[in-house]
Amino acid sequence: MTEMEFGRRRRPPLRIRGAGVAWLPPLLLLAGIVLLDLNTSERFRIVTWIVLVPGIAAAICGVWTTAAYVVLSVVTYVLVDSAWPDQYQAGFGDFLLVALGGALATLAAVVRVRQERHAGHIRDIAETTRRTVLRPLPPRWAGLDHAGVYLAADVDARVGGDFYDIQPGPHGTRVLVGDVQGKGLGAVEVAAALLGTFREAGYHERDLRTVAERLETRMRRHRAHIAALGRDEGDRFATAVLIAFPEGTTDAIDVTNFGHEPPLAVGPSGVRELPSGDGLPLGLADLAGGPPPVHRVRLAADETLLLVTDGVTEARDEPGAFYELAREVSRAVRADPRRTEPRRLVRRVRDGVLRHTGGCLEDDTTIFALRRLPDDGEGPGAGDAARADGVTGPEAPATDDSGTGRARGE
Repeated sequence: MTEMEFGRRRRPPLRIRGAGVAWLPPLLLLAGIVLLDLNTSERFRIVTWIVLVPGIAAAICGVWTTAAYVVLSVVTYVLVDSAWPDQYQAGFGDFLLVALGGALATLAAVVRVRQERHAGHIRDIAETTRRTVLRPLPPRWAGLDHAGVYLAADVDARVGGDFYDIQPGPHGTRVLVGDVQGKGLGAVEVAAALLGTFREAGYHERDLRTVAERLETRMRRHRAHIAALGRDEGDRFATAVLIAFPEGTTDAIDVTNFGHEPPLAVGPSGVRELPSGDGLPLGLADLAGGPPPVHRVRLAADETLLLVTDGVTEARDEPGAFYELAREVSRAVRADPRRTEPRRLVRRVRDGVLRHTGGCLEDDTTIFALRRLPDDGEGPGAGDAARADGVTGPEAPATDDSGTGRARGE
């Protein structure tokens, strides 16, 4: 990031009607000290307090503004102190205190601004990583209306082991939502590896079971690669739900569940849990003799598919009670049937989880909702989107970025 870019992106901490006013508190403090010193007796000289002015500026202003306050403070000290008779003047010793304090304040401002620039650079790297792993999805993409929220438990990391994506292709639209066991960069690497495999296999493979097998193979290969590098990450695994919206079918979907939270079908008539399946997480298929089976389940045209990670289902309040997702969604839909719309549904669940936990998330949290677009809906269908797969579009309006308490949705 260049200094100019940093300057544009760094917003002053104090603003009034959009304008930065960080320079105002030091100026008010300076004026108050001068007025108080000139309107009190010689027994109450506080002109030396001017040394506080550059210190306050160093905490909230830029380097040049702080330096300007240093010069202003020194000049003001000399003028105010000279206005008193010689026997009442603070003297050269206090002048040195003000000058030295100003120099140290300027140095502190330089250090603070450099640290902020470095932190901004780290945030940019994290944001780039997030957008690489969780690529922006065009709105109304691949014949689906969708909305997603990702909240990282680590505010600074902004990305973790949760992942989701939509992949259109010649064999229909495929969706993957998952959660890598563990945290840190190792979990991010696994998520990136699985998403890369999904985007290729989901496009080319006709059979959803073959896509599932490719994901399982990728998980095992990734673990072997990490072990060969000498990194001990144990038997890392990932839970996931792999879904296909077959072409020519409007009332059913194909689901393969790798030990993940079961999807919810949310419609005007209520909320129902889809079969969770009997599969083991990715990376553990050898224990079951292969990947989980593919199930075809009913999904009405007016139902929205809601998929979450365990950051939602295992969210606890202060007494330790879990967030009851199905009950809360049912209550919300009964109160307002329009909440079955993906954006509204995702926003409702996100707000409910944050309210339930008091904004303190213990795990990465993903909320993803999608439903078929009507035949006359805008945006490309699965076939059109497959031909336009190389085209990137704006981020989905309900997708947010996030640290704890900051959502990528509306």
